[in-house]
Amino acid sequence: MATVAPEIKAAPDTVTAAFEDFMQAFEAFKEGNDQRLSEIEHKLTADVVTRDKVERINKAMDDQGRLLDELALKKLRPPLSRGGRDVQGHGYGQGQGQGLGPDLRSPADAEHKAAFEAYIRRGDDAALRDLDQKALNAGVSGEGGYLVPPETDGEIGRRLTAISPIRALSTVRQVSGSVLKKPFAAAGFAAGWVAETAARPQTATPELSELSFPTMELYAMPAASQALLDDAAVDIEAWIASEVDIAFAEQEGTAFVSGDGINKPKGFLSYPQVLDSAWTWGSIGYKATGVAGGFAASGASDVLMDVIYALKAGHRQNGSFVMSRRTQGEIRKLKDADGNYLWQPPARVGDTASLVGFPVAEAEDMPTIAAGATAIAFGDFRSGYLVVDRVGVRVLRDPYSAKPYVLFYTTKRVGGGVQNFEAIKLVKFSA
Repeated sequence: MATVAPEIKAAPDTVTAAFEDFMQAFEAFKEGNDQRLSEIEHKLTADVVTRDKVERINKAMDDQGRLLDELALKKLRPPLSRGGRDVQGHGYGQGQGQGLGPDLRSPADAEHKAAFEAYIRRGDDAALRDLDQKALNAGVSGEGGYLVPPETDGEIGRRLTAISPIRALSTVRQVSGSVLKKPFAAAGFAAGWVAETAARPQTATPELSELSFPTMELYAMPAASQALLDDAAVDIEAWIASEVDIAFAEQEGTAFVSGDGINKPKGFLSYPQVLDSAWTWGSIGYKATGVAGGFAASGASDVLMDVIYALKAGHRQNGSFVMSRRTQGEIRKLKDADGNYLWQPPARVGDTASLVGFPVAEAEDMPTIAAGATAIAFGDFRSGYLVVDRVGVRVLRDPYSAKPYVLFYTTKRVGGGVQNFEAIKLVKFSA
């Protein structure tokens, strides 16, 4: 009887095992933290051994959560083989092997893919120039690089969404120009009730303003040896996608949170921040914890409920918490009045943790807990934040600057900013 090679099912088994370890660590964390809280209640202080134990388990949970994220991302990567047989023994060609069925690319897409591969491997751009002339695309030339095939562009976008938490939560618009302009009426449009035959009084003309979201250039420059490019078994498009997606996602993640809007998107933390009671359009409202650099000693979780209900009901039902992993480690220690932990682990592999019933997104670019820091955000980011992608990822082949390596100057234009200032609230660690 034939046996199944262990390595074939290593990936799913590893993810499952990592998730089980994560859940076991959470149970150990709850037990240790309950002991710490009991010691504080009876002795007014926690034993240093117990405190250190809780922190070690908390860190272990962070590490295990990071491992789960890395394993999930690894499963998203396409295979490097350009043909052969999958683990079930079925044959596949280029563009297959991922459960996608037969290769259904149109003849034009297949022609573009073949021409692009010739350019990347050998620097032969004759076929790409012919395609550009057929498409009457005067804006693309060898001096500025060539657009990657549509499936590669889509693969980069798909994995950016999986890696970048703010992109995954936000509305994403694709544009063909350099700027997306969006009109809005801050006060809303006038309306009223009238009888069937009554005169309709003229309503006040709303004041329309305009939000502008310019796209900025984001670049990465992976390098390859000529031996790699000559290897026919390597899927060059998949290699480029895997090289640039992490670099793009890291830069995007920082910009969407704290970017200043100068040659990069404007992050939601870069807008003016005011107490929620004094909120006006154009600023982000916040709730204060009452203690600089920490939670209040009594009713520590009250500020979380305050920030949740600072949102209108329509936004609240779609709300998500955004915070760094270190902040989440502190949040895990909080309980409600009945002694239940407010933070709960994901129910199964692929889900997210929850806080007071709302999903938690980990964004390492969020500030950590410190005096005056807005370390926690809560909001309906689908309504509140807009990511603008200019269609197309462009690659310029450079075999001269770093010989014997070939550089691939890869660029993508991305913009972003707040589109609805009512939909995002912050927790500020201040008095």
